[in-house]
Amino acid sequence: MSRAWQLGNALWLQLGWWGCVLGAERGWLLPLVGVGLCVHLACCADSAAEFRALVRVALCGWLLDTGLGLAGVFRFPGALPPPWLLLLWPVFASSLRHSLAWAARPLWRGAVLGALGGPLAYLSGARLANVDLPLGELASGLLLAAIWALWLPLMLRLANARQANPHQT
Repeated sequence: MSRAWQLGNALWLQLGWWGCVLGAERGWLLPLVGVGLCVHLACCADSAAEFRALVRVALCGWLLDTGLGLAGVFRFPGALPPPWLLLLWPVFASSLRHSLAWAARPLWRGAVLGALGGPLAYLSGARLANVDLPLGELASGLLLAAIWALWLPLMLRLANARQANPHQT
């Protein structure tokens, strides 16, 4: 994987995050993020494996955010996480096998990055997208730090899991 690809992927992660979060108020940004995901997949050497990784991580992320919403950590306008937050998960997943791959080993790297980056992304995203944090910023941040110290290493592993090919003998 070239440095240019890693840098481009890191830039895509930032642009995609901003597109999703600002898309909460400006819905026209969300289709652009969808196009960005398609471009990402088209540029991957193994698009099929990348797509499977995006789906696996996005499904887990959607479950996490739904659970956090139901537990009262977030208060969304509706009963379920909004579309911009659902789109954010495949954007995040698109970095796990590329620009964030360095955090997979040793395990502590992913835990530290998760504990610091997870709450930062959630708290700043909540503020920009008008998501209510009923527990307050401090309690939410500490809870999210603990969750993401475990969650990021799990998602890195899940993104890089090799699925058995049923056609191989």
